[in-house]
Amino acid sequence: MTEETPAGPVPTPGRYVRAEQVTPPPARAVSDVAVTTYEDLFEVDPRLMERWVLQQEFPNWDSLRIMNARHDHLAWMHRHFADRVVTGSELLDEVEASSTDQPDDGVRPS
Repeated sequence: MTEETPAGPVPTPGRYVRAEQVTPPPARAVSDVAVTTYEDLFEVDPRLMERWVLQQEFPNWDSLRIMNARHDHLAWMHRHFADRVVTGSELLDEVEASSTDQPDDGVRPS
């Protein structure tokens, strides 16, 4: 596991400064609905959710901890709940095959 250094405020040695812990680096838009603050950390743009979900301050170290543990969590879920693991490409192949099996009569399913 690699440890990333936040690009936000520089930590003050030997002191806890709250703003340094909860101020992430500036978000960069990667699509109309997603932003990234750290390399390989993507999230839904919080501005799209704040109307429905109260946004909470989240410590930078906790975001990085969750991101770095995601493969371990996924492996645990597979071991405990999956009969088999299906890749994204397998799913796409199945969807494409089923769409070519059905005649295109111009009617879209609802």
